[in-house]
Amino acid sequence: MYVCICNAIRESELRQAARRCPGDAEACYASLGKRPACGSCLDEADAILFEERELVFEPDTVAA
Repeated sequence: MYVCICNAIRESELRQAARRCPGDAEACYASLGKRPACGSCLDEADAILFEERELVFEPDTVAA
């Protein structure tokens, strides 16, 4: 599924960026070499980033 139509950013690409980039959606877009155009995707993109980071950094999945 495309998250950002203007930049053709797919959800899978954004989730990968979330694991590498600690910033918000705009920072993750920049890590992909893109910039938000119309901005209508940013709320959804931030929600995806939050979800992905929550999955990666849950206490049960982090090695001690």
